[in-house]
Amino acid sequence: MLIFLSIIIGLATGIIQFFLLKKFVSTVTGGKAGTKTLLFALTQFLFPFAVLVICGFLLPDYLLWVGIGIAVALITSAIIRFVSVKSK
Repeated sequence: MLIFLSIIIGLATGIIQFFLLKKFVSTVTGGKAGTKTLLFALTQFLFPFAVLVICGFLLPDYLLWVGIGIAVALITSAIIRFVSVKSK
């Protein structure tokens, strides 16, 4: 049961991280660098770290599954985004 919880936590973290990264990249490439960009940068880098630290303390035996969930969500989101942009 805890393995599924850790995978779901990882998937949710990866999806949130992908959207934060997408927003950060769009603000940087759009030439809108400012405090909002700095906020996206800090959040994008610190959010997965915080989730992994919390899961490391609460679910240390399942930390690998959280990391796998994050990686799967990031890769899948990037592929879906790529295919949707290329199909337009």
